[in-house]
Amino acid sequence: MKSYSLSQQLSSKTGIALFIALAAAALIFPGCSANNAYQAPVQMEVQLRTSATLGSYLTDKDGRTLYYFATDSVTVNTCTSPACMGKWPVYYSDKLSATTTGTGLTFSDFGMITTSGGAKQTTYKGRPLYYYAPAGDGVREAVGATSGEAVGNVWFVAKPDYTIMITRAQLVGLNGKNYTFTITSPTPTYVEGDGKSSYFTDAHGVALYIFKPDKQNTNTFTKADLSNNSVWPVYEMDKIVVPSILDKTQFGVITVYGKKQMTYKGWPLYYFGQDAMTMGFTKGVSQPTPGMWPIATKDLVPATP
Repeated sequence: MKSYSLSQQLSSKTGIALFIALAAAALIFPGCSANNAYQAPVQMEVQLRTSATLGSYLTDKDGRTLYYFATDSVTVNTCTSPACMGKWPVYYSDKLSATTTGTGLTFSDFGMITTSGGAKQTTYKGRPLYYYAPAGDGVREAVGATSGEAVGNVWFVAKPDYTIMITRAQLVGLNGKNYTFTITSPTPTYVEGDGKSSYFTDAHGVALYIFKPDKQNTNTFTKADLSNNSVWPVYEMDKIVVPSILDKTQFGVITVYGKKQMTYKGWPLYYFGQDAMTMGFTKGVSQPTPGMWPIATKDLVPATP
C-alpha cells in the first residue's frame, strides 16, 4: 500500500475543504464564481411608468417624468430663454445603451443633440427630452409627479406609444411660402404670413392632413387600386393614443381598400408624399392650392355627412 507524508495528507485535506467551500458559495451566490466578483443589477437609465390617467410614459432612472416640447418641430431644442430653461431643464444620460434601456423601450429610438447653449440632451423619436421644474429654479418635480402635462398646451409627457402628437411651428408650403390659417367651416382658410400654428403629427413628428372634398368618415381621394396612395398616403393606424388636451373619442378608424385609416372629427387623415416622412415638413399646405389639403389641427370643424 502506498503511503503519504503528513504534508501530503494536509494538502489533500485542504484542497478538499477549499473545493467544498467554493461549491457552497456557488449555491448561495449563483452570480459569483472563483474568478468573478458579485455584480449588481444593471441600472435602467430610461424606463416606463404607468399612470391611471396618462398611461405609460418615460421617466429617468429615478422615476422622474420626462417631457417633450411641441415647438421642437425638428430635432432642435427651442427652449432657449433663461425662464424656459429654468422651468424645463434638459434630460441627458451618458450611460444610455441597449442594456440600460428599460422594458418596452427601444434603444434605437434615442439619440443625442447639443443645445445652442452647449448642453447635451437626450432625444426620443426625434424629440428632445426635458424635466419639469415648477418653481422655475431648475429643481425638478418629485418622483412620480406629472404636473408638467399640458402646460401651455405645448408641454406633454413623453409616451412610448403616441399615435397622435402635437407640434407648434411655422407652416411652410412646397412653394417655400409661409402660411397661417383661421378655423372656418367647413375647412380652415389659409393665407400667406408668419406665425406658429399647432397641428397633428404622428409619433415621429411627420405632419398629418385632411382633404377638403372628403365627407364624414369617407375617403374620397384614394383610388381602389391604391395607385395614388403614394401622393397622399392614408395614415394607417388603428390605435388611438393622444395628448391629454385632445378628446380621444373624436378619433376613429375607417377601412379604405384594406387599409385602416385614422380619422379625426370624421376627417380621414393623410400624409403628404413629398414631405418624405420627414419631421417638421409641412409642404402639403400649399398643394395644389392653399386650403385644399389643410393640416390637421385640434379645432377643426367636424366633417359633414
